[in-house]
Amino acid sequence: MNKEVIIEKIKAFLIEEFEVDGDDIQPEANLKDTLGLDSLDYVDLVVSIESNFGVKLVEVDFVGIDSFQSFYDLIENKLKVKA
Repeated sequence: MNKEVIIEKIKAFLIEEFEVDGDDIQPEANLKDTLGLDSLDYVDLVVSIESNFGVKLVEVDFVGIDSFQSFYDLIENKLKVKA
């Protein structure tokens, strides 16, 4: 799965799951602020990633993840490790 497909798939479920405008999801935008994430939302995000990509995320994975780009990179790296 290439990076563009990963990004589009992530954007699609974020728009649906978190009811956010797709135009607000920009690589440099703050993930937490844009999605309005609280601790329960992070659980939903982890479940969505697992169901859409088959990779597990743990709390430590989110350390240093502030932008959508860093989140995309995290998922891309998890998929590479899985492959």
